[in-house]
Amino acid sequence: MVKRNQDMAKLQAGYLFPEINRRKKEFLEKNPDAKIISLGIGNTTKPVTPHIDKALSNAAAGLGTKKGYSGYGNEQGLTELREKIAFKIYNGTVSRDEIFVSDGAKPDIGRLQLLFGNDAVIAVQDPAYPVYIDSSVMYGKTENYNEKTNTFGSIVYLPCTPENNFFPDLSKIRKVDVIFFCSPNNPTGAVATREQLQQLVDYARKNKSIIIFDAAYSEYIQDSNIPKSIYEIDGAKEVAIEVNSFSKSVGFAGVRLGWTVVPNELKFDNGIQVRQDWDRVLTTLFNGASNISQKGALAALDNRGLKEMEETVSYYMENAKIIKATLQELGYEAYGGDNAPYIWARMKTTKSWEAFDQLLQEANIITTPGIGFGQSGEYFLRFSAFGHSEDIKEAIQRLKVHLK
Repeated sequence: MVKRNQDMAKLQAGYLFPEINRRKKEFLEKNPDAKIISLGIGNTTKPVTPHIDKALSNAAAGLGTKKGYSGYGNEQGLTELREKIAFKIYNGTVSRDEIFVSDGAKPDIGRLQLLFGNDAVIAVQDPAYPVYIDSSVMYGKTENYNEKTNTFGSIVYLPCTPENNFFPDLSKIRKVDVIFFCSPNNPTGAVATREQLQQLVDYARKNKSIIIFDAAYSEYIQDSNIPKSIYEIDGAKEVAIEVNSFSKSVGFAGVRLGWTVVPNELKFDNGIQVRQDWDRVLTTLFNGASNISQKGALAALDNRGLKEMEETVSYYMENAKIIKATLQELGYEAYGGDNAPYIWARMKTTKSWEAFDQLLQEANIITTPGIGFGQSGEYFLRFSAFGHSEDIKEAIQRLKVHLK
């Protein structure tokens, strides 16, 4: 038989979220009458709003007519949508040709790894969204120190904890080629200040690194002083790729639509535009995002759609406010929730999976164990605000009883 890709064998035992679902299923098999409330996986629950939903419906119905039918589109996305993203999201600071529409931020994060050689050293926040690390390992990156060769692995962890205000001391890390950075952060809910992002860009320019900036939760930023895009920072277009998504702001988690910005100024060491290679990756491996979903995105970015998006974000942020206030009232350190839909709570002396199981068994509440996001996540749980308000209110009452 064909040999297995040995890089797959280097992955951790299981991806975090399937393991959560496995434990949930096991619990329900023993307790079939239990009413589970999920404050765990960041899956949206609020229905797609009327104006955006109508655009999706009309686009789907149109495929059944000779006039409305459309086959393959441009792999880079509808020109009209790329223009609208450039204008509505970036105020014209990036051009449509620098925007590539996709089936979501997560797939793009994986595909972006193809741009860099196997010897590239990457840095990730710790804790971090698991796909950064898992996709890196799949592409041959190693994590550990090799005693035989006296070499370090090609993944560098940047601890981001309450003790350093969730931002690493960049002066203490070795030179890296690629930096994955997420703000607002998943899982901690922390947001980087303008000054911090300037430090990040300055580091990248000095070390000739590339930043992959995950801005999937940018619409949740409430503080006008916090940048929503890395391109608000001087020099960022020379060193940064930005990934974003319609999943959490519009409710397209299942519809699947996102985009990646690759500026013209961003080049490899040989002077070739990174954008050129990214275009080749997409045209080779991707047939373009759904035409239906792109029509929905066009509606989401007109004036009525933007208002509906704002209402959706406000709905979830009200949930976040309630969750955070309750945890603090119960005496727990709680972070995030002000500019992000996640709350990061320290479980005092209880380890993450133990705290997860305790809340599942006693309160029938699903959370996300922090250790699943990296070693710096141990003793933390991530609480998600992506729930129906009535479920959030019931969950709060359960927490007051069982989380003491």
